Amino acid sequence: MNNTDLHALPRHTVPAFPGWWKALGPGVVWMALAQGSGELIWWPYMIAKYGLTFLWLLVPACLLQYPLNLEIGRYTLLTGESIFHGFIRLHRGFGIFLWLLMTVSFLWFGAFASAGGTAMAELTHWPTGWTQRGQSLFWGYTSIAVFVSAILASGVVYTLIERFMKLVAVVTVVGLLSACLQSDVLKALPEFSLGLLGPVGEMPRPWDSGDASKLLTAITFAGLGGFWILFYSYWLRDKGAGMAGRVGRITGLGGSEEAVLSDGFLPADDAESAKNWSTWRRFLSADILVGIIGNLLTTLMTCLLAYALLFPKGLLPQEYELAVVQSQFFAVSWGEIGRLLFLVVAAAFLTDTWLATADAVSRIQTDIILTLFPSSRRLPARRWYYIFLGLLTIITSLTMQLDAPGPLILTSAIIGFGGTIMFPVALYLLNHKLLPPHLPAWARPKGKPWLLGLSFVVYVLLAVLYLNATLKLG
Repeated sequence: MNNTDLHALPRHTVPAFPGWWKALGPGVVWMALAQGSGELIWWPYMIAKYGLTFLWLLVPACLLQYPLNLEIGRYTLLTGESIFHGFIRLHRGFGIFLWLLMTVSFLWFGAFASAGGTAMAELTHWPTGWTQRGQSLFWGYTSIAVFVSAILASGVVYTLIERFMKLVAVVTVVGLLSACLQSDVLKALPEFSLGLLGPVGEMPRPWDSGDASKLLTAITFAGLGGFWILFYSYWLRDKGAGMAGRVGRITGLGGSEEAVLSDGFLPADDAESAKNWSTWRRFLSADILVGIIGNLLTTLMTCLLAYALLFPKGLLPQEYELAVVQSQFFAVSWGEIGRLLFLVVAAAFLTDTWLATADAVSRIQTDIILTLFPSSRRLPARRWYYIFLGLLTIITSLTMQLDAPGPLILTSAIIGFGGTIMFPVALYLLNHKLLPPHLPAWARPKGKPWLLGLSFVVYVLLAVLYLNATLKLG
């Protein structure tokens, strides 16, 4: 594809902003999905094992994703197209390469369902007589079955995802805050706060070179990293944000089928469009900050709890004990009832990652097929979506059997990291070189994208450090 493809897109007035309460949502989904990876797994692990040695990296790691989300959302709001469609417009071969890399990276995300299953297994100890692994897999498969049924029965699929993720986000924030307000945890707060400014004291134990990939994953996925970050474009699209309000939505069997367009639109150069875009641009920044700041606060709370409760005892949340060990968090607040509640929350924490990922990856696969192969448009987007949802359900159900949740989640993260390095460059070329000539002056980016450049430099540095550590380990 080339520039003439964008030039040929029809122009329409930018839709009016519907109001802040109605528009906000994709950022909350972003936050809730992030809770199933870095917040509950890798950062608490690093804090429990190494104390405050690496805590100072958390805040910049979270903020590092802001410019990426901003550019991803900007393309979708201005054109109504997905960011993957934009990458294909930028260069067809590059888009296909990213597509293949993304597909491989998401073969293992069923591990989140089995990780959530560990919480339910610990909660119920059922089915009786089964091994811990067997019980975890049983609950993992059960959660998948429940979520797929919910998607099928929904009206608009995104609405189901958003409502569920908002519920998970609220419950976990309230529960974590309650645990953090207990006296034993508050005693650790002053020293913990110093850790945000830099390493506190000497490393409490020798560095384990095998943790290099875990630290890399914690930094890169402080929020959503790898191909997960691209999901934000699809949530904005189905939310109907900006020009995406004209492209249609994926509906469940409980809703009427909508025509979902692959190609988008360009904003008309008129006063109404300029006014509406000004509000949408402010919305985009606010929605992203809701996700990033919310994610940062909940990650800080899980890290504080890990430092106060797990670190002194040498308890490390890993493998099948990811959720089980951390049930100590809520036990501080509410005793045994709190521990049981956390296990329920942790199950939702992790299995909602499967739900949101299965939905988003199915959307991406549908979008790419319809973009690359016009003949595929003989089938409606909804049908392609359910074909891919079925395939992903089968594939992840099989890959859940391969290993414990921790290594599988780490494998997916490492593969996705390759994409993270390429995104800043691709987003710069797309939003600052390819798209601007086709936009009215008021819609073009202002100033130099130095934050995007900073993200690229940091991610390259992390890649170099990781490769160096890997070679030493080898």
